[in-house]
Amino acid sequence: MTADLRPYPAMKDSGVPWLGEVPEHWEVRRLRNAAEMRVSNVDKHTKEDEQPVRLCNYVDVYKNDRIRASMVFMQATATRDEIARFRLEAGDVLITKDSEAWNDIGVPALVEDSAADVICGYHLALLRPFPQVVLASYLFRTLQSVPTAYQFHVEANGVTRYGLSHSAIKSIWIPLPSLPEQAAIVRFLDHVERRIRRYIRAKQKLIKLLEEEKQAIIHRAVTRGLDPSVRLKPSGVEWLGDVPEHWEVVPNRALLRLEKRLVGGAWREYPLLSLTKRGVILRDMENPEGKFPTSFEIYQEVRPGDLIFCLFDIDETPRAVGLSQLPGMITGAYTRFSCDSEAVDWVHLFYVAMDNGKRLKPLYMGLRKVITKSAFLSAKMPLPPTGERAEVVKHVQESLRTADEAAALSANVRETARSPKFSVEGRLRIV
Repeated sequence: MTADLRPYPAMKDSGVPWLGEVPEHWEVRRLRNAAEMRVSNVDKHTKEDEQPVRLCNYVDVYKNDRIRASMVFMQATATRDEIARFRLEAGDVLITKDSEAWNDIGVPALVEDSAADVICGYHLALLRPFPQVVLASYLFRTLQSVPTAYQFHVEANGVTRYGLSHSAIKSIWIPLPSLPEQAAIVRFLDHVERRIRRYIRAKQKLIKLLEEEKQAIIHRAVTRGLDPSVRLKPSGVEWLGDVPEHWEVVPNRALLRLEKRLVGGAWREYPLLSLTKRGVILRDMENPEGKFPTSFEIYQEVRPGDLIFCLFDIDETPRAVGLSQLPGMITGAYTRFSCDSEAVDWVHLFYVAMDNGKRLKPLYMGLRKVITKSAFLSAKMPLPPTGERAEVVKHVQESLRTADEAAALSANVRETARSPKFSVEGRLRIV
């Protein structure tokens, strides 16, 4: 399909800086001349004297290119007049009207199904195309295009929250070819989008397989070592299983030291750290998430080489263990251990493997699913001889580096592969 694309024979100035030149036979109109606009005032409320409805909200539009009646929407109520005015019909196009970020303004979604009980919610504008002027699917793609998005971004007003006025939305310029050509453009973009989505799914599957391979590499190494023919013995720990015959099995307290080290009044000298899937990282204080105490003095000091454990809520925490490479402070919800330098990489690697496989579950107790510090220090782990320990860590790090590079390459492709958008620079192209 793309091989047959050719530049348009003649172009003209659109008269709109954001659009530049357009094919000579195309029109350029303001949005008010291509679609009716309705801005909803229906909020997330439930009133006894109103009728129950399903409310299509900002997030539904922002996260979905297509709006279908089968989707799960928020339950709310609305008056008869609001239902009649803002009920979604197949062929409507919704756009985000207000947001906390200027570049989240004007994000479109195409309504594919009519539904008597689904209505447009607050912070959205409903566009109902004039069928003799523009196809709904073409209007949707046009609103996805970079030149149109620029117009929305420039018109968005605000400082901490941005919004589009009614007149600003209606005044947006859009390019309009004939209806048959609109249909051809939509077919092309839908075709390209299907190809991109197939490619993304393939990359996502590859990333998942690489993550599984990483977990298998780590688990095999910390429970069997590098010699596939090594003789095994029972570890004496039910959730651990067999380990190489020449390895020790020692309690955590043989390697980990629990020291109370509060930052006290010097907390301003310490950056705030957090334990995530990526390990121990600096927390972004310019864009903080979650609640903070009135004083950071109760936070724990963290030094490079400290091991950070999350000993509660195994199913919801993103990571149960991390090795800090940074000095800083961390909330008292975590448990910080120090460890001898020759063993710290091994302990970290072992508990990453146990965390990946959710093998620590037998240690969690009570409704809150907590491992007490004493129970954790009494739990046992395998310990190879010092030389072999270093070889295993080095082997795993090198193996993971290769897998990470492949996963990063696939992730970059996934991030750059977007839904197709069209530009009018003499031919259709993906931008």
